[in-house]
Amino acid sequence: MNTTVLVTGSGGIVGEGIIKSLRFNNYFDRESRQNQRYKKIIYKIISTDITPLSAGLWRSDNGYLVPHANTIDYVEKIIKIIKKNDISAVYVGSDVELIPLSEAKARIEKETNAKVFVDDIKTILICRDKWKTFKFLRDHGLQYTSSSLPEDKDEFIRKFGFPLVVKPREGYGSQHFYLVNNEFEMKSAISHIKNRGWNPIIQEYLAGEDEFTSGITTDIKGNSILSSISIKKFIKNGQTYKAIVDKFEIVTDISRQTSLELGVIGPLNIQSKLINNEIKIFEINPRFSATCPIRSVAGINEPDIIFRSHVLEETIKVQKIKNLVCMRYWNEVYTTLESINYLNKHKEIRNNDSFIVDYL
Repeated sequence: MNTTVLVTGSGGIVGEGIIKSLRFNNYFDRESRQNQRYKKIIYKIISTDITPLSAGLWRSDNGYLVPHANTIDYVEKIIKIIKKNDISAVYVGSDVELIPLSEAKARIEKETNAKVFVDDIKTILICRDKWKTFKFLRDHGLQYTSSSLPEDKDEFIRKFGFPLVVKPREGYGSQHFYLVNNEFEMKSAISHIKNRGWNPIIQEYLAGEDEFTSGITTDIKGNSILSSISIKKFIKNGQTYKAIVDKFEIVTDISRQTSLELGVIGPLNIQSKLINNEIKIFEINPRFSATCPIRSVAGINEPDIIFRSHVLEETIKVQKIKNLVCMRYWNEVYTTLESINYLNKHKEIRNNDSFIVDYL
């Protein structure tokens, strides 16, 4: 079957990861195609972003410029694009779009034929606020990273000592992440975060390189796990640039338990570290992960799994994974200046003349 889907925030690494996974299903995932239990699906990809200089727009079948997610006409524009292209599903590709699309989910699904793959607002607000995340994990007997608000910093310092981590409660992508070694550095970090309009949180410092990103997908009611996979990742500038895919059963089991406790509907990404044989969860993202293309190559294509479960209502249980090592590198997308100017003026790509060079 052929279907048309929308990927928002296509200029970011999450949106690009979703596009890569859908393309992988179209062209490379021969094992799934040969499995007679599942229908063959070819995804036509429509993408959106706020800037024409978005690689994802030019690697999709068609692309549109939209207003910022916090503006009053953002949802109206998304609905218009869905109707114009007969879109069957919406993938949320950026953090800033999670809340607006969650709040508008019921309306979008009522006015169009599209399913919106985003969780309910209550879950998103827990996961998007690291203090609320910490309290949820602690109160439900799950694994957590000890945390404090600035007003309780003196007691926290006495308990854990330095170094400590200071970062925004609502931040993402390692923005304004500070490793502080004394009270002066802590006060400075807290001040920097507040001056940027965010709220700081203090966390224990988790030393070591055993850091994991775990992807969980659940059914439309949040009661059943469709797939789970954990990746040991190596970070540079806040993003995974090398990764090892293996079973990592302890990490995966704890991530599955956390997902079920949260009652997540759809995709979930859990960040954790293994410290002295103890898992410490320090962040939960209620969305697809930037590492989802790595997971797709390993056998867990989360964007495809969610579509099959939530739209086609297929019974999905994916457990087999390939053990892999991933090494990421940069690549480029090219288009003409005329095409950029047209997109700027008309908000839609007229003729996708973009190309990539296979240097290797």
